[in-house]
Amino acid sequence: MKPLHIETPLFESRPLSLHAGRSVWLKLDALQPPGSFKIRGIGFACQEYVRRGAKRLISSSGGNAGIAVAYAGRHLSVPVLIVVPETTSDRAKALIRQEGAEVLVHGDSWQEANELATSTVDESDVLVHPFDDPLVWQGHSTLIDEIARSGVKPGALVVSVGGGGLLCGLVEGMRQNGWSDVPVIAVETEGADSLAQSVRAGHRIELPAITSLAITLGAKKICARAFDCTRDHPLRSIVVSDRGAVSACQRFLDDHRLVVEPACGASLAAVYEGAPELEDFESVLVIVCGGATTTLEQLREWARASA
Repeated sequence: MKPLHIETPLFESRPLSLHAGRSVWLKLDALQPPGSFKIRGIGFACQEYVRRGAKRLISSSGGNAGIAVAYAGRHLSVPVLIVVPETTSDRAKALIRQEGAEVLVHGDSWQEANELATSTVDESDVLVHPFDDPLVWQGHSTLIDEIARSGVKPGALVVSVGGGGLLCGLVEGMRQNGWSDVPVIAVETEGADSLAQSVRAGHRIELPAITSLAITLGAKKICARAFDCTRDHPLRSIVVSDRGAVSACQRFLDDHRLVVEPACGASLAAVYEGAPELEDFESVLVIVCGGATTTLEQLREWARASA
């Protein structure tokens, strides 16, 4: 079956390379049809679940994952229900509905939305977890397959981390392609930094609340496999401010004419701000993960709010 995702551009960024004093490559998964990398793993999982007989797809999401499940459901001709928390933007809900899915709003965070989504599943439905599913990780691993096929092998891979699904997929793809020596620079925003806090504690912790405006990084607790990745693979954890993430979005728009959201801006901020964790590497590759739910006006509002 043909994948629901597309192969996205990979190129060396001249503005970022000059700014950082090292080669900076960009993998533009913000250009996926639903607007984020999520369609790789979620699309693969949805195809497999429908092949196994699922009659309806149910998921919970702060935005991008829900859009991806809705997009997959439309292409696979199955109904979709997405439960979103109250923090989800009107634009995100509109984009989910635009794909023909039903939207329910419930709870203060993704965890509460996920509890309701789980409770609605009957025997003919499948719950598509936005990040904690081996099928999702397998789909996300195609990012590394594409990069490896291009002949580019960076010194380090820079990626934003929310619940950890992308991290799991990248580590799986790196293992499959013989890249176990390439470190991952995992970036979060303050107030959505469950990975960084878990690394410091030596075990998975649950945040009391998500206080970052990068709400699509808003999982209070990373999945178990993502925490295992911090032990199975070389990884450096970075936490940036909301202000830094939003500023990176604005600078990236100036440099590359592409609007991304603060969850994506977090990884770009590590480069724009010259994080010391990058100093050891002659080249880095940033996964530009998405921004479908962000508008220029919203970026301006965030900039004012985080100033």
